[in-house]
Amino acid sequence: MADKERYLDLPLEEVLGDRFGRYSKYIIQDRALPDARDGLKPVQRRILYAMYHDKNTSDKPFRKAAKTIGNVIGNYHPHGDSSVYEAMIRQSQDWKMRMPLVEMHGNNGSVDGDPPAAMRYTEARLASLSEKMLENIDKNTVDFMPNFDDSQEEPVVLPSAFPNLLVNGSTGISSGYATDIPPHAISEVIDAAVEIIDNPDASIDDLMKHIKGPDFPTGGIIQGVEGIKKAYETGKGKVVVRGKAEIESLRGGREQIVITEIPFEINKAALVKKMDELRIDKKVDGLAEVRDETDRTGMRIVIELKKEADAKGVLNFLYKSTDLQTTFNFNMVAIARKTPQLMSLKQLLTAYTEHQKEVIVRRTEYELEKAKDRAHIVEGLIKAISILDEVITVIRSASDKKDAKDKLEERFSFSPQQSEAIVTLQLYRLTNTDVTTLEKEAAELQKNIEGWEALLASDKKLASQMKKELKQVKKEFTDERRTAVEDEIEEIKINLEVVVPSEEVRVSVTKEGYVKRSSLRSYTASNGEDPVMKETDRLLFSSEINTTDTLLLFTKNGSYIYVPVHTLPETKWKESGQHVANVVSVNQEDRIIAALPVKSFKEAEGYLTFVTKNGMIKRTPLSDYEAQRYSKALMAVKLKNNDEVLQVHNTTGSDDVILMTNEGYALRYSETEVSPTGQRTSGMKAINLKDGDSLAASGVWNNVLKEDIYLVTQRAAIKKMSVDKLEAQGRATRGIRILKELKKNPHRIICGGLINKNETVFIQTKDAAVHTFHAQEIRFGDRYTNGSFAIDLDQHGVIKDCWKEL
Repeated sequence: MADKERYLDLPLEEVLGDRFGRYSKYIIQDRALPDARDGLKPVQRRILYAMYHDKNTSDKPFRKAAKTIGNVIGNYHPHGDSSVYEAMIRQSQDWKMRMPLVEMHGNNGSVDGDPPAAMRYTEARLASLSEKMLENIDKNTVDFMPNFDDSQEEPVVLPSAFPNLLVNGSTGISSGYATDIPPHAISEVIDAAVEIIDNPDASIDDLMKHIKGPDFPTGGIIQGVEGIKKAYETGKGKVVVRGKAEIESLRGGREQIVITEIPFEINKAALVKKMDELRIDKKVDGLAEVRDETDRTGMRIVIELKKEADAKGVLNFLYKSTDLQTTFNFNMVAIARKTPQLMSLKQLLTAYTEHQKEVIVRRTEYELEKAKDRAHIVEGLIKAISILDEVITVIRSASDKKDAKDKLEERFSFSPQQSEAIVTLQLYRLTNTDVTTLEKEAAELQKNIEGWEALLASDKKLASQMKKELKQVKKEFTDERRTAVEDEIEEIKINLEVVVPSEEVRVSVTKEGYVKRSSLRSYTASNGEDPVMKETDRLLFSSEINTTDTLLLFTKNGSYIYVPVHTLPETKWKESGQHVANVVSVNQEDRIIAALPVKSFKEAEGYLTFVTKNGMIKRTPLSDYEAQRYSKALMAVKLKNNDEVLQVHNTTGSDDVILMTNEGYALRYSETEVSPTGQRTSGMKAINLKDGDSLAASGVWNNVLKEDIYLVTQRAAIKKMSVDKLEAQGRATRGIRILKELKKNPHRIICGGLINKNETVFIQTKDAAVHTFHAQEIRFGDRYTNGSFAIDLDQHGVIKDCWKEL
C-alpha cells in the first residue's frame, strides 16, 4: 500500500508536457530574454548588483574578476562559472556593447574572436554608466526578491536611469522565442524617451526624428530606412549593414581598398581569411594582397589590387560574397509584465518611461518618509534644547534609559521617536549654537517635504523631473553616432568581367552528370581524347567557352541547373570532374539530357523549345532563364502525369519542329504555331498520339542547314529521309507514317533527329560496344521503308543508347 502511495501512474506526454512547460517558463523569464525596463537578463543584472553591493565601483581600484564571479555564483546565480564570466566579459567588450557596463583590465577577447584570459588573470569594476543603472536602488525604488537559498535579497529589476535595452541592445534564444535588438546612440534614445514623456501619442515618425536607426559599436553603414521604420512599428524588420570602405590610389596607377569599419558581430579575422581565400581560389580577378593592419589606433584592413583592376567592381563583389555586407534582422522581444512580447519602438520606450516614473515616485515617497521622520525628531530636539535644564533633571532622576524615555514622554509629551533621539544625544550637542543648526535643518527639511509632496501630487512635475534626470545622463555620457544611415539599399551589380578573369576554357558534361572545366592547355595535351568515364557514361556536351559565360543544364524531370562557368571546379581534361550534385543541390534520381552555353542573357536571342515524351511542347524566350539565385535546380518546364522531357532545342523563332513517335508517326510544323509562354509553364499539345504511343525523337530544321531526318529502330534498322518528304502540317495533328507497318515484330523508333552529311551516329548495344555510322553511309529511304539493318543484335544484345556526335 505504501508503495502505491509513493508512485504516481501518469501518462508520459502529461509528465513531459508539465516538465517542459516549467523549463520553458524558466528559460523565457529567467535566462535568455531581457527585461523591457532595464534591458538586462538575470545573469547580467546579478553581476552588476553583486559588484555594486561589494562597492566594486568606478571610483575604486579594479578587483579580480574571479572574486566577483564567486560572489555572483555564491549569492545570486548558482550556475557554471564560465557562463557567468562570459556574461561579464560581454558587458565589457566595446565592440559588442554600445556603452560597456563593466570596465576590465586584462585580455577581454577581441573582435577577431580571440578568447578572453581566465578570470584569475583579469580585473574588473563597474563602469560609471552602470552606476546610473543602480543609482537609488537602496531607496526602495524597485522590488527585491529572495535569492536562491533565501539567505539574502536581490533586485527584481534595476532602477536604470537610462533606456539600457535600446542603448546596448540584446540577443538571446529561448524556448519558442528569440530576441535580436540592435544597440542605439544614447543621446538619440534619451531624446526619444523625452518625446514619449511629452507626447505619449507620438507616432513612429515623431520618434524617428530623434532615433535615426541602430548605432552599432563597430560603426559601419546601415541601408534601408523602410526596414528600420517597419522594425520600429512592428518589432520585426530587416536592414542591410555594410562595412565602411574607401578606395585609395597608390603609386604606379594601382589602387587599394581600405576597410576601417565592419558590420556588427562579424569576426574580423574570419572576414580577412575569407577575402584572402577569394584571392587564392581566384574567385575574383584583381586581388593582389589582403592584409590586416589593425593596431591600437584603429581597425584597418587593406586589400591591394592589381594594376588596372576595377576597384569599385571588386568592392561590390566583396560586399556580395563576404560578411563585409550582412543583414540585421530585428526581432524586438522582451519580457514585459512577466511575459515575452514582440515590442515596437514606442512600446519599448513606454515600458521604460513607465518604469522610470515608478522609480521616481517610489524614491520620492521613500525620501519624503525619511524627511518627515527626521523633521519630527528635529522638532523634538529644538523643543528639548529650549527646556534643556528640565530635560536634564528628568533624565538624571531616571533609573535607566527606558525609564528616562517614559518620563520625558509623560512630562513633556515627546513621542517615542523624539524621546529616543533626546536620550541618545551626545553632551557636546547641548550648546546654544546647536539650536540654530537644528532650526536651519528643520527649515531645509520642510522645504524638501513640500517639494516632494508637490512632485507626487503633479504628473506634470513628475514628467519634468524624469526629463531633467534623463537629460543629465545624456549630458554626462553622450558621444558621437558611429553608424551612418542611408535611405536606400544599394543594389549590388557585379560585372562578371570585373571579378572573373576572362579565359577560354574547355567544358564538358557527361550523361551521368559529371561536369568540369579544363584549361585549353590541358585539353590540347590530351590530343582530344575523351576523359576518363564509366563504361555506361558518355559525353553529352564538350565545347570551348569563356569563364564569363553561363552553362544551362536541362534534366528529364523538367528542371534546369544554372552554372556560371567560372564556378565550375577546374580539373585536368583526362580526369572525370565533379558530379553536378556537388556543385548545385539537385535530385539524385534526375538525369541531365541537354547542355546549352549562353554568352549573355541580355543579348540572348531565340527560344528554348522543350519536347516531352507524352507529346507536349513548350517555347520560352531564352532570356527568361537568367537566374539570380542558383544554389539548387530551378523549374524549366512544368510536367504532368509522370511525363519527362525528351529533348531541349535552342530555336531561332523561324524554325520548323519535327517530331517522331515510337510507333512510326512523324509531324512537321513551324515553331510559330507554339505560342511562347513563361518559364514555369507546361506548354501545349505537340502531337496527337495514339493510345500507347509516345514521342521518341525530335529535331529543329531550317533551310540554312542542309540536314536530313535520320531514325534508328529497336531492331537496329537505320534510315535517312529527306525533310521534303515530310510536308508541313498543323500542330497537335497525328502526322504521317514514316515506317512500313509489319504484322509481326514491327519496327519502333527509339531515337532519331536531323543530321548533315559530315556527322556521325553512334549506337551502343547491351555488350557496351559502340557502333559508328557516318551520315554518308546511311541509305536514303522513303516513307514506306524501315531502313537497313545495321547491327547483329543476336551477337551484341539490344540497343541501350544512341546519339549523334557532338
